This record gives sequence, C-alpha cells and structure tokens, in this order.
Amino acid sequence: MRKYEEDYYLFENVKEKIYPWITQSLVEPLALNGRMISEKDTPLISFVGDLMVLFVIKRGEEAYEIIKDNMLPPDCDIEALYHTACGNLVRDVEFVIGNTMYGAFAILADGYHEASSLCFRHIWDVCVQKLEDDLLIMVPSKDTVLFAPASQEAAVEKMKYHAEQVYESDRNRISNRTFLFTKDGKELLAYDETKH
Repeated sequence: MRKYEEDYYLFENVKEKIYPWITQSLVEPLALNGRMISEKDTPLISFVGDLMVLFVIKRGEEAYEIIKDNMLPPDCDIEALYHTACGNLVRDVEFVIGNTMYGAFAILADGYHEASSLCFRHIWDVCVQKLEDDLLIMVPSKDTVLFAPASQEAAVEKMKYHAEQVYESDRNRISNRTFLFTKDGKELLAYDETKH
C-alpha cells in the first residue's frame, strides 16, 4: 500500500484539513516533520520574490504535518490543491487588521497562519482602497505580517525596524524583505528599494 492510500493520508480524509503556508526556507519548526524540507519530495509553489507556498495538514490543535509528494495521489493537481487549501483557510481562520503604535498595521490570526494572509488578494485590495495608497508589506515570521502605506515614510521606517527585530529573534522566521501591493495593479510584488 502506498502512503497516499493509507487512511491517515487518504486525500478524502485530509482535504478539509489542508492549509497553505508561506515560507522562504526549507525548515519549518512549527511542523511535525519540518526539520528539513526537500524540494525533491515536497510540493512547493513559487509565490513572490523568494517566497514559496507549501501545504500542511492540521493533525491536532497545535500540530501540523507538511505534505510530501508520497502523501498525494500521482494525479493530484497542485494548483487545485492550492485553491482547496486557501478555501479551508478562509473557512477556518479569521484574519483581523490591527494598528501598531507607530502608524503601521498588522495582520492578526491564530499564530500559525498570519503569513498565509499574503495568499488573499482581497485582504490587500480592501486595505489599499481604505488607505488610498500602495502598501509596503513585511513578513518577518510566520505569525507577524506588518504593512504601511508606501507614502508614510515615518511609519515605513518604524515598521522596518520592528520587522528586523522580529526576524532576528523569531525561530519561525520567513523573510526580511519588503513586498509591495499596488493600488492600481492590485498585485503583490517583491519590492526593490533601489528603484524607488
């Protein structure tokens, strides 16, 4: 019997518990099997800049297992899996916008999926419409997503400092890069500060 045929991994049994996780490295300390992830045996989707999406199965209240290739049927469509995972996340996790003390904002969720908010264009679209500006976004760790209107230089500088502190101290770090969500194009891009 192959792994994906076992009841524990049978797609029909786990599909409601699959979520997308944003990552940059091939180590996921929050996952049961996340000590080392190999691109050779783990389905990954290139996302934006150097970020990737991997998939996890919720195994308990605070337990997640990274999906490996041998856990999926050979005919599994990774794009369809991504949409299923995002649908599960929308159903199960509430994303809230919080204010920082320095004029930027944060995405709050459950401590595991804040970074996954990057998957939802509608969250960022609502924010750019309300703030009437492009957004600079930082994702220093799995549970910290910060953003500020691009034209608010003081808030952006303080956000960068905050993000650096989180990135340096958090074992679930993701990226110290800045991303841009454009008001007009409504897309998430890697932000190259030398061009701006």
